[in-house]
Amino acid sequence: MNGESFEHRDRRIRELWNNLDTRNEGQLDLLALKKGLRKIDHPLKNADDLLHDVLEAVDTSGDGRIQFNEFRVFVEHAENELWQLFESIDRDHSGALDKAELRAAFSRAGLTISNAKLDQFFDEVDTNHDGQISFEEWRNFLLFLPAGAANIGALITYYSATANVNQEGDVHINDTLQGFDYIIPLGYFIAGGLAGMISRTATAPLDRLKVYLIAQTNPKQAAVAAAKEGAPLQAVKNFGRPLIDACKDLWAAGGMRSLFAGNGLNVVKVMPESAIKFGAYEAAKKAFAEFEGTDAKHLHPTSQFLAGGIGGAVAQCVVYPLDTLKFRMQCETVGGGLHGNALIVQTARKMWSQGRLGPYYRGLGMGLAGMFPYSAIDLFIFEYCKHYVLARKAKKNRCHEEDVDMSNFATGVIGATSGAISATAVYPINLLRTRLQAQGTVLHPPTYKGIVDVTIKTIQGEGVKGLFKGVTPNLLKVAPAVSISYIVYENSKHLMGLN
Repeated sequence: MNGESFEHRDRRIRELWNNLDTRNEGQLDLLALKKGLRKIDHPLKNADDLLHDVLEAVDTSGDGRIQFNEFRVFVEHAENELWQLFESIDRDHSGALDKAELRAAFSRAGLTISNAKLDQFFDEVDTNHDGQISFEEWRNFLLFLPAGAANIGALITYYSATANVNQEGDVHINDTLQGFDYIIPLGYFIAGGLAGMISRTATAPLDRLKVYLIAQTNPKQAAVAAAKEGAPLQAVKNFGRPLIDACKDLWAAGGMRSLFAGNGLNVVKVMPESAIKFGAYEAAKKAFAEFEGTDAKHLHPTSQFLAGGIGGAVAQCVVYPLDTLKFRMQCETVGGGLHGNALIVQTARKMWSQGRLGPYYRGLGMGLAGMFPYSAIDLFIFEYCKHYVLARKAKKNRCHEEDVDMSNFATGVIGATSGAISATAVYPINLLRTRLQAQGTVLHPPTYKGIVDVTIKTIQGEGVKGLFKGVTPNLLKVAPAVSISYIVYENSKHLMGLN
């Protein structure tokens, strides 16, 4: 192979054996093999699971140890397979491999590999960094590739396994975990916080309008009178007026300032909420990926769904008191009086006087019941639509998904769609939760005994359609809010190198 003489080859194999047999015992058990690989700084030096496979493959006698004769036979067979694979890739017969030849080999095998991963693999094997992989470099790196697996597909699997070994000897055969831990980079929290702050501020008036409509419990008198008089068309027309009337009421209560009432508190709430949501989501994805033995980009649908729900639920628990305070404050502004920080302080004191911490957590159970499916559905739809778009684009461009970008327009459309679907699905739960939070305020005087009581009273007083009161401004808010949120989040991750 490669013009090497028999004598030189024999001397090289003997020298490799001597380097591995650090105890000069003439045989290698698992610990000795591991110590020897560490001496030569081989990629498998910490890969205990893979070393067991290597030991079994080389130890043909089955005594749990590798003798020199067994080692020599294994090396000769492995090098022969690696030479054949090397030659099949080296199409110009230059005696060295470049990136273009490797990429072409993967393509012929029907495999797509990202440019980033190809660059990483090439740099690892090209030890002298001259831009080419010689057979010596190829052989030294891949010597312990499982017997009979010297093909281009097995090569990348082997590399993924050896490249993702941490110092504790744990191996993860995937391309993203790399020494898996549950610590999420700060960048995910920063990206999530920015996404929440910008999206909520942009849609604050619509959020204000939604809360105002939810808090009202009595239908307009004109609509009721029209219904009693048997004028159905007029009744329908009048029932369509709440949105317009609500806008007029809010504007009369304080103009533009009224439309943004509670936004300062909303930003204080939503920045940690969004940061925690996306951070917990990424952590949950990694945890499920670890459990499945895959990477976070290829989770089972059930795991993907649960990860989204966990992210939303964790965030909800942390910021729920601020959420309640915001709703209560918005419901106290319509009657005039205090505004801004003074209103926040007054509302907080009033809630404390009504039951200390209790009022701050009213409806938490229902909030979690709504947030878990909302976040799960939203993130599930977004991730899978994103994957679908990237897969189609990659197929069209004949490249790996990691080498194509999704436009902000596509991100926005997918985000708006996932947000609208998830918000509509759980809207009744959120309406009932909001009324529990807002009870006893100027805008929403009724009080409730709990979840069952608010549900019964809402349906009795307003019918089933009352459960969807305010759904229109909510969708008008949620669609652009989620769209903006995802655009900011995805771009922030990209800028911080987290994609």
